[in-house]
Amino acid sequence: MKRRTLDILFSTGGLVLAGLLLIVGIVLNSNANFAKTYVADQLGEQHISFTPADQLSDEEKKAACLVENAGKPLTTGKQAECYANEYIGLHLKNIAGGKTYADMGDVQSDLRAQVAKAQETNAANLADLQKQLDAANAQRDSLFKGETLRGLLLTSYGFSVFGEKAAQAVLVAFIAAGLLLLLSIAGLIHAFITPRSKGFAVPEPDKVTVNA
Repeated sequence: MKRRTLDILFSTGGLVLAGLLLIVGIVLNSNANFAKTYVADQLGEQHISFTPADQLSDEEKKAACLVENAGKPLTTGKQAECYANEYIGLHLKNIAGGKTYADMGDVQSDLRAQVAKAQETNAANLADLQKQLDAANAQRDSLFKGETLRGLLLTSYGFSVFGEKAAQAVLVAFIAAGLLLLLSIAGLIHAFITPRSKGFAVPEPDKVTVNA
């Protein structure tokens, strides 16, 4: 095969790949921008703001991101992760001694059974048991709301991470496309300055040794 033909083939293939990478980069960039804008819009509609620095509790001040974002509106995925884990997560642990919404289901069931039994026997501790059940109901309701909001915020954070990964992939795609473009141009230049008759990896003729 002629060296010029080989250069043209490789250069053409490089240009095609560069074009494909450019298209992929444009698509990924569109997705990354959509993710960033969508997350910001959705979080902004919730009107959530971080607690001002002078109102943070000593326990809350241990979380660097709560101090850093103190008083700011919640509009980014990273902020959503911070608010979900460091603020809501902290307060959820303090509602029912670390129990979750699912854990409180067993507590509710047990108290309901005790209240029903106390009502049948008109037990003296009926009022106290009913008070405990009301408190458990309130705690579980608070846990449900808190865990739901926390889950939604972490979902937004996860969506924003996909957007960030897409943005990183865009950079890689554009750099690769640029390199392929430069290499392809260099290959075409080399093809046109190479003599038409020059072959590629042409075997050298065997040397014949003549004995005197």
